Amino acid sequence: MDSFSSTNVVLKKQVKGESSVISREDVAVKRIRTEEEQEIANRKPSLIWKGTGGWTAASILLANQCLATLAFFGVGVNLVLFLTRVLGQSNADAANNVSKWTGTVYLCSLVGAFLSDSYWGRYLTCAIFQLIFVSGLVLVSVSSWFFLIIPDGCGDGKLSCVPATSMGQAVFYLAIYLVAFGYGGHQPSIATFGADQFDESKPKERNSKAAFFCYFYFALNFGSLFSNTLLVYFEDHGRWTLGFLLSLGSAVIALVSFLFGAPGYKYVKPCGNPLPRVAQVFVAAARKWDVIPVKADELYELEGPESAIKGSRKIFHSEEFEFLDKAATMTEDDLSHQKNPWRLCTITQVEEAKCVLKMLPVWLCTIIYSVVFTQMASLFVEQGDVMNSNIGKFHLPAASMSAFDICSVLVCTGIYRQILVPLVGRLSGNPKGLTELQRMGIGLVIGMLAMLAAGATEIERLKNVIEGHKVSSLSIFWQIPQYVLVGASEVFMYIGQLEFFNGQAPDGIKSFGSSLCMASISLGNYASSMLVNMVMKITTKGDKPGWIPDDLNTGHMDRFYFLIAVLTAFDFVIYLFCAKWYKPINIDDSQGIEMEKQEDDVLAKV
Repeated sequence: MDSFSSTNVVLKKQVKGESSVISREDVAVKRIRTEEEQEIANRKPSLIWKGTGGWTAASILLANQCLATLAFFGVGVNLVLFLTRVLGQSNADAANNVSKWTGTVYLCSLVGAFLSDSYWGRYLTCAIFQLIFVSGLVLVSVSSWFFLIIPDGCGDGKLSCVPATSMGQAVFYLAIYLVAFGYGGHQPSIATFGADQFDESKPKERNSKAAFFCYFYFALNFGSLFSNTLLVYFEDHGRWTLGFLLSLGSAVIALVSFLFGAPGYKYVKPCGNPLPRVAQVFVAAARKWDVIPVKADELYELEGPESAIKGSRKIFHSEEFEFLDKAATMTEDDLSHQKNPWRLCTITQVEEAKCVLKMLPVWLCTIIYSVVFTQMASLFVEQGDVMNSNIGKFHLPAASMSAFDICSVLVCTGIYRQILVPLVGRLSGNPKGLTELQRMGIGLVIGMLAMLAAGATEIERLKNVIEGHKVSSLSIFWQIPQYVLVGASEVFMYIGQLEFFNGQAPDGIKSFGSSLCMASISLGNYASSMLVNMVMKITTKGDKPGWIPDDLNTGHMDRFYFLIAVLTAFDFVIYLFCAKWYKPINIDDSQGIEMEKQEDDVLAKV
């Protein structure tokens, strides 16, 4: 570091015009590595140091997330009304189709995560899935323009559209599922790629990485704010194609900016297919079912700093799922088979499998919360569509009420980062404030309160129904509390999930960890669809219209909201046991610390 000080002095002298024995070219810190720098880079098998990374690169990725989300929600936020008004579907069918589509979006995140971790790497995965995303938006715009919005301006709630042809519907469904595949596959990779721009071995960058996930979710909601206001307004007034074209433009800008930022990114090499590695652990443990595991310090592991998993740090032994330790217990047969990985695994490989098993119970508990979250895109919109949404002569689209959810997220994110974290950090001694698991638990509780608020609003709406009218006289602004509460719960639940699953996932399956957050949303949507079907079958016996009929004024959607609240409360109790049982991953960071010291030594010689 003394060299840096002397360099600064020389530069200052040159700026002042004073003489110096060292030229500006000699002292400039260049990115071209010396042999020693290259040796250090080679010892970091997971990284390809092509750019500077840091906040400069991360900011481009945050902008990409913002623009891509704007494009996605330009299609998704009003989809339930498009299905009812343009395609003529019933309320229950439209809500189920939106839930299935949204579920597919986030289920595709597992595909993107697998390809990212195993073969393509984060950058290539993001680029390919964004191309698919743009292709889907092109088809959505074309299908609505030529096949579905006939006559022009229909689907505004007043002018009915001509029944869609089979070809028109087929092209539209192909288009929206391409959008689902593209956006879903892009999401976990862009989140993990952004986190890759920060080096965990450096304390400052470790803190920046934690902050990145907070800003990532902030960018997601900031992008959707435009979709939930301006685009929703156009679509609600029958200008569906214009809304879809604006979404397409946003997605194209996102893709172009992402590609132009390529020289500044830090890249992580894929670590190979994790499925065989995990399977090897279970097969090896099964083959040694009668073997008693040895002590932790006698389990098999490679000597030296390198891990058996390419590009991954070593993981220390944990006490959970001890039966898997059989896979790392060396026997005489293992010696004769030249350490076959299907018979003998390293501790790190066993711990990778354990990490997946340990995260699953926590992940399963987040699915019910996603049932709460998905109501915003379906039943909340249908509920608002039969409430008084006129402000003078201005008609407020029901889907635009989700802007209150977005504003709640933006405000609560700021309060959390600037007020709650410092305050709780001083009280608890944890620099993060609340742990990820604590935040997720708080998110569940607030989500339950949101369902209670939605049920209370529905009770009041039904009390103010005017006989012979579809729309209740109750103002749509009664929905504000339920949207605000859902937004506040997202800050705790989804940001906590992103940090938890990415932080607790081993190096070889980081994108998989990020995709678990989105996969829970996927299963939550499928669970919501299944719940709606079950409730309608049970409550429509005889002459009863059911809880969610086509005419909501004859139903009891409030009871459905209260049912979700009860399920969330039950889920919270189970979650408490899972969170208390969970033990964090313990990664060997000694290699990273040693490398950082060597980097400092090399830089000091420059």
